[in-house]
Amino acid sequence: MAVSPADPDPLGASLVADLLSRSAFPPGTGPLDCGVSGGPDALALLVLAAAAGHPVTAWYVDHGLRPGASAEAQVVADAASRFGAEFQAVPAPVEHGPNLEARARRARDAALPSGVLVGHTMDDQAETMLLNLLRGAGPAGMAGIRSDGRRPLLGLRRAETRALCAELGLEPVDDPSNRDRRFRRNRVRHELLGILSDIAERDIVPVLARQAGLFAAEDDLLTDLAAGIDPTDARAVAAAAEPLARRALRRWITADTGCDHPPDAATVDRALAVARGEHRATDVGRGWRLARTAGRLRLEPG
Repeated sequence: MAVSPADPDPLGASLVADLLSRSAFPPGTGPLDCGVSGGPDALALLVLAAAAGHPVTAWYVDHGLRPGASAEAQVVADAASRFGAEFQAVPAPVEHGPNLEARARRARDAALPSGVLVGHTMDDQAETMLLNLLRGAGPAGMAGIRSDGRRPLLGLRRAETRALCAELGLEPVDDPSNRDRRFRRNRVRHELLGILSDIAERDIVPVLARQAGLFAAEDDLLTDLAAGIDPTDARAVAAAAEPLARRALRRWITADTGCDHPPDAATVDRALAVARGEHRATDVGRGWRLARTAGRLRLEPG
C-alpha cells in the first residue's frame, strides 16, 4: 500500500481510498510500469498504483530539454522510494524545434516499456477531444483518449491529483512548458475550457468526457460493422452504406501502407470514387496509389 495504516494523517489514507475507488487499475496484483514525469498527475498515478497492491516501477524519461532534469528525476526517485516502488531513469533526447510535443511523445513511446501506464485525467480527455475537433477529426478522434487499460486515472480530475500530492506532502515538478501558450494544448487548457465553461454556465470538462465516451461506443460499433466489408471488393464497397465503406477503406489503407496515421477525409473520398468506378486510380499519399481492375481494388507503390 502506498499509504500504510501507520500513516499519521488519516485524511491522506481516506483520500487515497476515494481516488482509488474511481480509478481503473488492472485487476490482480501483477507488476505495473508507470510513466512518472514528476508532475502531480504522474505522482498520483504512482501513489495509487502502489495503493492498489501492485509492485510498481516508476519510469522517468529525460528529453534533455531542461537543465534541472536531474533534480526532477530525484523527485520521482524519492517518491518511488517512499511508496515502495522501483525507479528507472531513461534518456530520450529531443532537440528544440518544430513539432516539439509530437517528437517528444514519440521519443517517450520508444523509451518506455510496452504497456506502461500514464497519468491522463478527465481534464486531459476534454482537452484532447477539443484538440481533435479543431483538427477536423471524425468519430474516432472525437472519442478522445481511449480507456485502453493504460490510463487508469481518466475518471479523476487534475485538481484531485494536485490535492492528493498536497495531502501527502509531495512537491510535484513544475514544468514551465505546461504554461507555454505556443502549444495549442496549453491554449485549450488555460483559455478555451474556461470560456466554454463560462458560456455553458457549468464545468464543461465532465460534459466533454461523457461525450467522448459516447463517441467511443459508436465508433466501436461502426468499426465492427465495417469489418464485414471486404475493402478489396469494389462492388461491396460501393454498395455499402457510405460511413461503413469509408471506414473499411480507411482501415485497409492504413494497415496495408504501414502509415502511422489514417488517410484524411479527402483521400478516402477519392478512394471511394475509385471503388464506385468514377476513377480508375488515385494517389492515397506516402508513395502509394489505389487502383481498380476487374472489380478488385489494390494498393501499390506509386
